[in-house]
Amino acid sequence: MVRRYIEKAINVMQWGKNLLPLSSIRFYPPPIILRNPALEGVTSAFQSGHEVAVIVFNIKNSFELADLLGQTHYTKLIKNIGKFFRLSIEKEINNQDIITLHDFYGDGFTLFLKVDFERDCLSEIDLFMNKITYHVEKKLHKLYPAVELFFETGYMFVDKKHYSIHDSVLKAHRQAVFMAERKAKSGFNEMVMTMNKIISKKDIKLLAQPIIDVATKEIRAWEMLTRGPQGTLLENPLPLFSVARQTGMLYELEMIIIEIVLEQIKTTRCRQDIFVNCTPLTLGNLRFTRDLKNLMLKYKSISPKQITIEVTESDSIEGLKNFIYNIKMLRLMGFRIAVDDTGAGYSSLSTISEIMPDIIKIDRSVIQNIHQNSLKESMLKGLLLVAREAGSLVVAEGIENEEEASVLTRNKVDLAQGNFYAPPAAFVNGLAT
Repeated sequence: MVRRYIEKAINVMQWGKNLLPLSSIRFYPPPIILRNPALEGVTSAFQSGHEVAVIVFNIKNSFELADLLGQTHYTKLIKNIGKFFRLSIEKEINNQDIITLHDFYGDGFTLFLKVDFERDCLSEIDLFMNKITYHVEKKLHKLYPAVELFFETGYMFVDKKHYSIHDSVLKAHRQAVFMAERKAKSGFNEMVMTMNKIISKKDIKLLAQPIIDVATKEIRAWEMLTRGPQGTLLENPLPLFSVARQTGMLYELEMIIIEIVLEQIKTTRCRQDIFVNCTPLTLGNLRFTRDLKNLMLKYKSISPKQITIEVTESDSIEGLKNFIYNIKMLRLMGFRIAVDDTGAGYSSLSTISEIMPDIIKIDRSVIQNIHQNSLKESMLKGLLLVAREAGSLVVAEGIENEEEASVLTRNKVDLAQGNFYAPPAAFVNGLAT
């Protein structure tokens, strides 16, 4: 057994040099060694206001494949895997968002990906990883029909606040590997403990962004936005929710957020409408309506009619057994329902027709630079027609300037939110300060 592992390590070093452009293979573990393009790409992404995700694709059964195929054929297999990864990634992702693809060690590949916090969501990363592994497995099956390939995937975001980008990248890579290899108990358990600590201590901060009446410019409602422990990587909601998803604690996190929202409404005596984000995964949980009822009993002074549950994250509702039932129960309890990200991701017209939401929120991708794009304005008009037919109010998200706002006025959009009106801020006495 020991001899076989040593031979595999030698084979890895022999075939690794030619696998991918700009590659830097080292047998794992030793720590990964970053070449300048990776560090330069991460630095550039940070300077342009983006996040960077480190996505790991591990070949779970690499040793078995090496034994099955022998050195020559295994070397060829790995080269084909690298080629198919690169082709599949370039097909699914805009080249401008790809920082680099590395094969840091012999049984895995690591992708550095630029992420727009305002545009992208976690479900898209999950979907992307699934698509890539599916495409690679499909292509390889045609070449090697007798070979079964198994991938483990995980991801983590690079901490912007760390004094050393190099060290921050290494840490993110290590954590992504822990996520991919759940058997690496020490690292994975550290993530679980971190999430448990956040949830048990309710170490969540809420910011509020006003939702404005386009015609009167009055504040009609507030959307509550989540931030994690201050001064940590998880302060940013993108890594916070990514860790919660991958550790299986998303439901617990979102229920704590709802509880904190209710406590804040009670403390500030806010009487305006409040929007609270929920992923379809949470809304489809069998326990959700029961747990929410119990929460509302603790806050009897708050009417469910004041709360709008915003279906967010662009997840598909297909296959979520209890989702539609829970939506019906929420309505019976008095809550209103909004559909987020309309015009992007999974928020299709069929989803709207199934949910029949009280409010439709139009995604920022439709609104951005709409004053310069007649096609986007036509899309807006079409979505407004759909909303009118469904009896839904419309909220346009991500308004950044007066020109975009003027298009909303011209098309008689009901409500809007964005930094043009007010950025997210702390919520005190029913007002953002």
